[in-house]
Amino acid sequence: GAGVGDILDHEAVIRASAFTPVDSTLIPTGELRPVEGTPFDFRTPHLIGERIGETYDQLILGGGYDHNYVLDNLEEVDAEVYDPSTGRVIQVITDQPGVQLYTGNFLDGTQTGRGGKVYQYRSGFCLETQHYPDSPNQASFPTVVLTPEEPFLSSTTFRFSVR
Repeated sequence: GAGVGDILDHEAVIRASAFTPVDSTLIPTGELRPVEGTPFDFRTPHLIGERIGETYDQLILGGGYDHNYVLDNLEEVDAEVYDPSTGRVIQVITDQPGVQLYTGNFLDGTQTGRGGKVYQYRSGFCLETQHYPDSPNQASFPTVVLTPEEPFLSSTTFRFSVR
């Protein structure tokens, strides 16, 4: 919750073999970059803060993680974050091709939550299921064009538990 510290000690797993790198305006370049050997590899559990400060072009551009992951869609849990201090777990299951991980890089203490508690730098994270950002302008990305003949249906489940 608000005012209880940062999320750097949270353990994350994202079942994605690639991500969509961004340019200096945080718009995807159209590339699908493998996560292997990069700080973006969360296929096995890693603390969010473990590699967030590394000198890696994409971490510098985003001020941390603010990127779309290209999900492997293995028909299981696509992403999971565990907070060891509380035991809380969030699991994300989706039929969408991507999930954006955002690590509160632009929280600056000016936003307030319940009870007037302040959201500090990296005091929250988001897992946003989606098609790849800028898909209409990137021919290599899955299409997001909708037609009257094909209604858009999507399913995302956020499952909460404690360990």
